[in-house]
Amino acid sequence: MSLANLPEVRMSPRLTSLTVESPPPTRNIAVRVRDGKSPGGGPGLFWLGGFMSDMKGTKAEALDRWAEAEGRACIRFDYSGHGESGGDFLDGTIGRWLAESLAVYRGFARGPQVVIGSSMGGWLALLLARALRATKDTAPIAGMVLIAPAVDMTEALMWTQMADDIKREIEEKGVWYWPSDYDQGEPYPITRKLIEEGRQHLMLGGLIETGCPVHILQGVQDPDVPWRHALELVSHLASDDVVLTLIKDGDHRLSRPEDIERLIAAVKEF
Repeated sequence: MSLANLPEVRMSPRLTSLTVESPPPTRNIAVRVRDGKSPGGGPGLFWLGGFMSDMKGTKAEALDRWAEAEGRACIRFDYSGHGESGGDFLDGTIGRWLAESLAVYRGFARGPQVVIGSSMGGWLALLLARALRATKDTAPIAGMVLIAPAVDMTEALMWTQMADDIKREIEEKGVWYWPSDYDQGEPYPITRKLIEEGRQHLMLGGLIETGCPVHILQGVQDPDVPWRHALELVSHLASDDVVLTLIKDGDHRLSRPEDIERLIAAVKEF
């Protein structure tokens, strides 16, 4: 189904929330849930957004519209310190946002899911799959679509790329503000806690097993997650069925109409 055929008059998804207490402090996580029309309507969609993004972004909204048209379930949420969720962004770490992702998945996912992760959400998607493989009685992951996956971003894409004076500022002051071309140019706070805690979740040092097929969409013109980073990720997904689509003129966000078409086509594969 193309974008032109998606419904203009829509039924809004249910807005709800859950409380996550660990790791502290306690925070309230906003969740939007669209229930599927029938159990046999195909896997649900589970959206994981990027660093400093929210669940009302272009890609997330387009996926929700497509899910509505197809009678699919769709779950999206905001990490703590993002969008409509509580908590302070400066408290955020990969482990904290992973705990929230797991809580939302276990709380709302029913039946097989296609997990879709954008940028940092791609890293969290892989961490989520690893955590779920160690548990029972959870909704299985039928497939995974990763958009410019920023796996190990705190180390490979942030810390190792930073000049020595920036590293010193982070170590001494606890935070440095990274200039951004997104979100009206508001800088991104990069905390010492984010960098140090991220080292507990690095994945590119060994084999990554998802237990499901994976489709990666990567822009060649992406200034934030180089396309070679996606190639490296593929080399670590050695035991999974992986498709890598390189978009020659694609940027980091991949939010143009033609990019959304590719995203929906990748989701439909599952």
